[in-house]
Amino acid sequence: MTPATRARVVVLAGPSGAGKSRLAARLQGAHGWPIVRLDDFYRDEDDPAMPRSEELGIVDWDHPDSWNRSAAVDAIQALVATGEVETPVYDIAHSRAVDTTTVRASPDDLILAEGIFAAEIIPDLRERGLLAGAYCVHHHRGVTFVWRLLRDLSEHRKPPWTLVRRGLALMRDEPRVVARQESLGAVSARAKDLEPLLSALAR
Repeated sequence: MTPATRARVVVLAGPSGAGKSRLAARLQGAHGWPIVRLDDFYRDEDDPAMPRSEELGIVDWDHPDSWNRSAAVDAIQALVATGEVETPVYDIAHSRAVDTTTVRASPDDLILAEGIFAAEIIPDLRERGLLAGAYCVHHHRGVTFVWRLLRDLSEHRKPPWTLVRRGLALMRDEPRVVARQESLGAVSARAKDLEPLLSALAR
């Protein structure tokens, strides 16, 4: 790819726990590509704009309104344009941004934008001429439930019973989530199939 190429953002969407972060980390290790972790653009828990789940009686972290879409898109555009951008670092256990980090990209890097709401920005990136590809990473929803629960428990993200209740709700809702992301332009794929595909795309 040449320095003049703007369409070099790859969106890695998919349900929570589907393996987006693991895939992005492997691609970064293999190619050195920068990662924009879109889940770091969550709103703070006490933000008045945060939606709440009537079923669970807690903040609805899986609703797109819990996430600052415009800030995420602007950060990606700045990274493509300048090669550097400062992004928040979100602490899920504390439900707020606790720091910032600097993401850097060389002109010929693919930029990996991953997160549970990543598909929401596909139209924005396409309109701005930044989109190189968009994928919905997912597995059988029972597998995703187990992976997600093990991850969340090991990271002490929330109290265990909250994680179980949320995980069951997400498992029931997963087909709708996948269908929504596909409707926004994400191509369904298994993580193992995307690694060789994206390596070819970079060439």
